[in-house]
Amino acid sequence: MLAINFTPCPSITTERLLIRQITQADAPNLFALRTDERVMQYVNRPRPQSVEHIKNLITQMNQMIAENISINWGIFLQTAPQNLLGMISFHRIEKEHYRAEIGYILHPNYWGQGIVSEGIKGLLAFGFNEMGLNSIEAHIRPENGASRQVLLKNHFVKEASLRQNVYFEGRFLDTEIYSILKEDYLRERDFTAN
Repeated sequence: MLAINFTPCPSITTERLLIRQITQADAPNLFALRTDERVMQYVNRPRPQSVEHIKNLITQMNQMIAENISINWGIFLQTAPQNLLGMISFHRIEKEHYRAEIGYILHPNYWGQGIVSEGIKGLLAFGFNEMGLNSIEAHIRPENGASRQVLLKNHFVKEASLRQNVYFEGRFLDTEIYSILKEDYLRERDFTAN
């Protein structure tokens, strides 16, 4: 079984990004992010009602990191490490199957700049090389074409289409599942290095 230790909470750096633990100081920016309907359009999570609600959410997320259940990071530019651009995570970690689900959201001011793709690359390297995962999956709504494109760009493969498998806010919603295996990641990394 996969052994995970997120203590201390790891940070990931990429060419432009700092991916670090979210703290209470990030609460106002996270509240603005999670109440923006453009950001949350395809996210099946209730909207926070106050900054206090977000502070409680941050406490819960950091408790799950401490208990090695899941890990949520904030996405920041290295040049502005206090300005939260988005979130990226490994959740639904299935230790017995060496598999985790990745999720991400990004403020619209930063869409189209390759930030999510760069963040995914950082998480793939961390997930496969540091955590010891064998596969990483992503669940998206079929109408979220931008998310599909970023997954395909990062060599995820469509595994399934599930019809009306999620009930959220009075509606049944479809899901597409994409994944990448460690062997595929290593092959693509080696191919692009040559």
